Amino acid sequence: MSRKIEFRNLRLPTITLIGEGITEQHYFAHLRKLYNFRYTLKPYFFGTTSLLDMDRKISEVLDSGGFAVCVFDTDVSERIEAEKIKLNKLLKKYGKRRNVIFCSSLPSIEYWFLLHYQNTNKYFLDSAAVERELKAFLQNYEKRTNFLEKEKWVADLCSENKLETALERAKAFGEYGGSYSNIYKAFEKFREKL
Repeated sequence: MSRKIEFRNLRLPTITLIGEGITEQHYFAHLRKLYNFRYTLKPYFFGTTSLLDMDRKISEVLDSGGFAVCVFDTDVSERIEAEKIKLNKLLKKYGKRRNVIFCSSLPSIEYWFLLHYQNTNKYFLDSAAVERELKAFLQNYEKRTNFLEKEKWVADLCSENKLETALERAKAFGEYGGSYSNIYKAFEKFREKL
């Protein structure tokens, strides 16, 4: 008598990016195309997302059996105590979940971009301060759709192995002692899916 063999579907959960704004949305859209990363990126999961919105969207992704990668800036939660409390509550709620990764940057994602060019964890007061320094390398950089929708700025950002350099720098600096970005955690997850 032959034994019945059961095959299970071993598909990995779908990775869904949840982010704060159009900068993150365009950046990750271009990366997906340039590197053939596999993740879901929908305008619904981006925009001016509050921490409460992020909580709701994480819950939706988890309820569908997915994996949530949350990309956000921490400058506001550093300055405003009420936002810090909301962020800590969100991190406590999902921080130990294996299917949620929080990728924050202080003060903003522009610091992550700067790591592609500079080896620094200097404390930047705000996003505008980082943007001024970033413009020495990406002269036309601006947080406007007509700039962000062009793939070239991300291709330039990642050229000449600068993405790998930024990943190494962000990992080496960690989250202490100045500005930081742990966006490298998202890339570790994306590369699992290749």
